[in-house]
Amino acid sequence: MDINTIEEIVARPDRGSQSGWRPGDAWLGGGTWIYSEPQPDLRRLIDLDGFGWQAMTISTDALVVSATAKIRELHDFEPPSDWRSGGLIVQCCEALLGSFKIWNMATVGGNMCLALPAGPMTSLAVGLDATCVIWTADGGERRMEAADFVTGDRKTALKSGELLRAIAFPIENFRARSAFRQTSLTPRGRSAALLIGLLHDDGRFALTITASTKRPVRLDFAHIPEAGELVEAIAEAVPNALLHDDVHGRPDWRRILTFMLAEEIRADLLA
Repeated sequence: MDINTIEEIVARPDRGSQSGWRPGDAWLGGGTWIYSEPQPDLRRLIDLDGFGWQAMTISTDALVVSATAKIRELHDFEPPSDWRSGGLIVQCCEALLGSFKIWNMATVGGNMCLALPAGPMTSLAVGLDATCVIWTADGGERRMEAADFVTGDRKTALKSGELLRAIAFPIENFRARSAFRQTSLTPRGRSAALLIGLLHDDGRFALTITASTKRPVRLDFAHIPEAGELVEAIAEAVPNALLHDDVHGRPDWRRILTFMLAEEIRADLLA
C-alpha cells in the first residue's frame, strides 16, 4: 500500500536520528505492518536497514539477534548441537502466520514492537528469558527483560524516540530442555495460545504463557510443580482481565487452552 503522507525517508540513519525524533516519525524495519494499512499520522520514515546491523552474532554467553534480522534469517539459523532448546527458534518462527513475502521481509524486532499478543518473536524472547537492548533518544542505552517489553495488546515499554536495537538470548537457556505448545482456532490461524516450558539441569522450571494473554506471563519455579500447584500459579498470574479477546478466540476458551497446554508441557518435561 502506498502511504501518501510521507514527506521524507531517512535512508542512512545514525544515532543523531534519535535526538531529532519528532511527531510523525516512524522506524521502518521490514515494513510488513506499516505498508499494510493507512498511516495518516506518519510524515517521515527512518529506514533501519541503513544502520547495516549484522543479523546475528554469538558470544561466549549469548546469541544476539539484531532487531532488523529477518524472520527467515532466524528460521534458517543452525544452532550448535548442544543447544537442546535450539528447536524453539524454528517452532516460534513457524508460528508466524504469513506469506513467503512476510517471512522474507518481516523482522524479529518489528514483530516484537508490534506487540500483538500472538507475536511469536515475543514468545521466543520471553520463553528463553532474553534481554532487550534499547537505544534511548538521548544517545544512551538501556536493557530490560523481554518479559517486561510488551506491556499489553499493541503496547510496549518503549518511550518516544526509543529503538529496539537487539535481543540477547542467554546460551545457558538454549542448553536447557524445553517443550512447546501452540494452537489456533483454525488450522492456519493466528495463535490462540502459545506456551513454552524450560527445564534446567538443576531442576529450575519456567513456564511462559503468550497469545492467550494480552501480555506475556512468565512463571518461575525452583522445581517442576505438581499439577495442582501449577494450576494455582496460573490462576493467580492470569486473571480474567488479562485474557485476550478477539476473533481468533474467546477469553474463556483461551483460559481452558492455557491450563491444558501447561499441563501437557509439565508432563512432557517431567518424563
